[in-house]
Amino acid sequence: MSDETYLQRLQDYYATHRVLPSFAQIGELLGLKSSSSVAALAKRFKERGYLESGPTGRLAPAKRFFEREVVDTVRAGTPHPAFGNPLKTLSIDEHLVAIPSKSVLLEVRGDSMEDAGLFEGDIVVVQKGAPAKPGDIVVAIVDNDFTVKFLAYDDKAEDFYLQPGNKAYAPIRPEFSFEVFGKVVGSFRRYAGSRVRLHSSASAAEQ
Repeated sequence: MSDETYLQRLQDYYATHRVLPSFAQIGELLGLKSSSSVAALAKRFKERGYLESGPTGRLAPAKRFFEREVVDTVRAGTPHPAFGNPLKTLSIDEHLVAIPSKSVLLEVRGDSMEDAGLFEGDIVVVQKGAPAKPGDIVVAIVDNDFTVKFLAYDDKAEDFYLQPGNKAYAPIRPEFSFEVFGKVVGSFRRYAGSRVRLHSSASAAEQ
């Protein structure tokens, strides 16, 4: 097997167990018959930035371990030949999370942002305290309730309010309190009838 196949098997194992196998288990998993073969593989993966040694000496995922291949671009309109571009890689976490200490994931509830492409069960990536301007999608705390909406500004009232991304809903103007919790910087969803269930220290973003 190639190193790429070995790496994929380790990635699948980590996705299931959230920990990498021991050296002995790696040999069994990958069909490597000697400890020297496992050590040589680990050395190659460390040099390429896929693995590193944890505090106890056990192998742990390094930065590149979570990269995924971007196989090609895909058009929403006229089809084009598959796999016509050179492969590149992308770390989903790096792509969506610029500042980990300030980022949380919230699950969308309701349909008031469907016209903005956010649907029930979607996960939004929220950067807490990020500067937001009118037109940005934000998670706000309005009268002690979380909601995800477009941030808007009323020139006449000289005040901010929230605009849904669904014409069936009216704008939200706070009665008592209003705070922008964070700016939505990305979102994702899982298909095939299996919804993502992720939670953060904040409650899910209700609409």
